Amino acid sequence: MNIKVVRGNPTPEELAAALAVVRVRAAAASATPPGAPTPRDSWSDPSRIAARRLPQPGPATWTRTYWPS
Repeated sequence: MNIKVVRGNPTPEELAAALAVVRVRAAAASATPPGAPTPRDSWSDPSRIAARRLPQPGPATWTRTYWPS
């Protein structure tokens, strides 16, 4: 990242303060707010499994509970 002063002659303290503000704003824009839920991966989404029709009760139902038919 390059920053160029196009007008004026800032002191090193003024330039450091301006750069600190720019860096804090950039970090805040790219970070998720604290307490915000993180996005789930699709493989761990329970609705992916619940969307399928459940097997009907019967003697071999346990064999069909995990693998789709």
